[in-house]
Amino acid sequence: MLPFPNIDPIIFSVGPLHVRWYGLMYVLGFCACYFLVQYQIRKFKFKELEPHFENINFILILSVVVGGRLGYVLFYNLDYYLQHPLQIFATWSGGMSFHGACLTLIITGAISTHKYRINFWKAADVYVATIPIGLGLGRIGNFINGELFGRTTDVPWGMVFPSGGPLPRHPSQLYEAFAEGLLLFLLLWWCKEKPWEQKKAWPHGSILALFLIGYGTIRMGVELVREPDPQVGYLLGVATMGQLLSTVMVAGGSILWLLRSRQTGKRSGEGGQA
Repeated sequence: MLPFPNIDPIIFSVGPLHVRWYGLMYVLGFCACYFLVQYQIRKFKFKELEPHFENINFILILSVVVGGRLGYVLFYNLDYYLQHPLQIFATWSGGMSFHGACLTLIITGAISTHKYRINFWKAADVYVATIPIGLGLGRIGNFINGELFGRTTDVPWGMVFPSGGPLPRHPSQLYEAFAEGLLLFLLLWWCKEKPWEQKKAWPHGSILALFLIGYGTIRMGVELVREPDPQVGYLLGVATMGQLLSTVMVAGGSILWLLRSRQTGKRSGEGGQA
């Protein structure tokens, strides 16, 4: 058994203001996305996105926060928030859903790119290739907070979490940080140029589809050792909410892959909203 490091979730405080590791991870994730998307804009000469990058970036950051919070409210604890509606705004108390953030990102991204006459599929590909960095950092924040831990286990690397009882548990946050973060980023970053190649190119939108399939598959796997949210438990007696939402995500990504594959050879990224 490994000892839980018990890192103080608060980095420092100034009066009533607390700067937390979890919040810092969000900031670092947004910064990484900002610079890596800029890098791709220059590399791929994505000139139609360049003049609107700052506006779209702001909209997408807001979408992550708002969508992540509303997703948690709707998917994981609706009864509680119906009784305590003001707590919806208390984001500092925890409760964010990546599935909610992902859905909101796709919707607001589609609206924004339509408004600015930018190809949605091209923009989606350059952004989603960077998202796993934020996911990995966010899971490290979860680990520092001692939340979203795994189920009880007897593996040598099991940990006793402060709020998880006396038995060792899987450090599932670290599994997700490695798989959803590092591995998925390496895969998407390696594939990111394929839609831009002149010969045998993947159609634009392929990186988005690959992300949906990859994240959903990884999340379904990790949920097998992650403790279900106590207020939700198992749905249909066998699956967690995360597994059900991820199943929808994988199905959507697979359908998108098939639909966009029909565009192979048509150079779907050339102008308009292909």
